[in-house]
Amino acid sequence: MALILSIETGTDVCSVALANDGELMALRESDEGRDHARKVAVFVDELLRETGVQPHDLDAIAVGKGPGSYTGLRIGVSFAKGMCYALDIPLLAVGSLDALTEVAREDYDAGILDIEEESWTTARLCPMVDARRMEVYAQVFDSEGGALSDVAAEVVTAESFAKWREKGRTFVIFGNGARKCEEILSDAVCVDVAPSARGIVRLAERAFNEGRFEDLAYFEPFYLKDFIVIPSKKKLL
Repeated sequence: MALILSIETGTDVCSVALANDGELMALRESDEGRDHARKVAVFVDELLRETGVQPHDLDAIAVGKGPGSYTGLRIGVSFAKGMCYALDIPLLAVGSLDALTEVAREDYDAGILDIEEESWTTARLCPMVDARRMEVYAQVFDSEGGALSDVAAEVVTAESFAKWREKGRTFVIFGNGARKCEEILSDAVCVDVAPSARGIVRLAERAFNEGRFEDLAYFEPFYLKDFIVIPSKKKLL
């Protein structure tokens, strides 16, 4: 049983959740743009005040480790590591695509996703995080949240994910990279599921119980691709 603060900042969504024993207590999130450096601290303060939890009551901090926005991931991970260091508590890292899949599964269980039970049971779930142009960070899961493929940066074409788009099996795409792929992957079912720290909650509780703690000194986000600075073509005077 653990009191865990979860943070997800890898996309345009800044989301913070507080959970006890894997059950969500409170949630704050915004999709108004990448003002994460300011919002994440405000959201954490609001959650602690709302629930009456003191920082020293926390057992661990969990963070979405990526892949996602380079800047967003740095903000979330840096904030989480700072809190862990100050409070002398462990850091937990959860794959952002795993967490996004958990949000989809929760939304289905709550009746939010309009997919028939028979189709959902055998479906292949593919969370997608936008990686610019027609590229996405993606991974394939079964309907129980089990990973069926590795995380990959995929330039989406009509042949993408062919192995998983079997006849008679529903291929569900979601996340902020899914809408731009909807026409190309015409046989896929595209549903509105956004990244959220609530998707981290159950996965973080499991990691805590299994003792899968990160090294505060050396842990870095999972960028998947190197951050590349493109030099300006303008000549400096």
